[in-house]
Amino acid sequence: MSLVAAAPIEADWELDYYSRPVLEPDGKKRWELLICSSQGLDPSQGLFRWVLRCPAASVNSLWLRDALSEALAAATDQGFAPPRRIRCWRPSMRTMVQRAAESLALEVVASRRCYGLIEWLIERQRDVYPAEEGYLAGPLAPPPSPIQPLAIPLPEAARGERWSWASLPLSSLREADQWPIDFPALVPLPAELDDDLMVTGLRLFSSNRSLAIAGWLAGLEPVRLSVAGQQLVLEAGLEDRWLLGNLAAEEAAAASEALQQARLAAGGVQFLAVQASEEQPGFTGFWLLRDLPDA
Repeated sequence: MSLVAAAPIEADWELDYYSRPVLEPDGKKRWELLICSSQGLDPSQGLFRWVLRCPAASVNSLWLRDALSEALAAATDQGFAPPRRIRCWRPSMRTMVQRAAESLALEVVASRRCYGLIEWLIERQRDVYPAEEGYLAGPLAPPPSPIQPLAIPLPEAARGERWSWASLPLSSLREADQWPIDFPALVPLPAELDDDLMVTGLRLFSSNRSLAIAGWLAGLEPVRLSVAGQQLVLEAGLEDRWLLGNLAAEEAAAASEALQQARLAAGGVQFLAVQASEEQPGFTGFWLLRDLPDA
């Protein structure tokens, strides 16, 4: 009886190549390459994680290219296909990552939609680095806060005819991978959260252009919804900010409070949906979002 080999697991990668709060014996800060696979809602998909230290004197695209080759081999051994794309969320490292990845025919996407990687970094900063010899204990100088660019109105072709606030219980979102969605973008939801928690989101409607709008939004790499003053903003990519609409003062205050509560009580989970109408079964586009720290 012949056995059929399991198909390789297909997943994007999330990558961080940066210094850590640990001094090496030579007095220089540790550099690490962290790679993890992006996950959907199904935990049985498997998770690829890979760590490699980089000597501070070797921080360059040539070292990174060789390290990516090692990571590809390790992923293959664990049953993963080469990534369709690599998400990189540090603007300062974008050029170096692109140079290394392109030499291996890998696509790099500049995006903060690296929720798994960010949670892994938070975990390592809490549990791994403090146990290391040379750990830089105590408060470190925070990085300078970037100046947020002004929110740009969505192009006419990407605007819905109307939009509305919506809320769904977390239990429903946990089943989103079973919904009919033309453009799905689902991410793991915090397992410890109560299924009855209500999650705030936004629905965009367009009777004639919902598919085009969903496709255009998919290319933006949506990250989170936020309220700035009286503006409803979609943050996307590395630092893009798109104006979805202007709110009345009362609505802006209520929306800001709802998103803040979601950050505190629901792990920052949000959603963005595109539909032709309220009666449409399923969604033309559906994105699970997380309001997590960017660093």
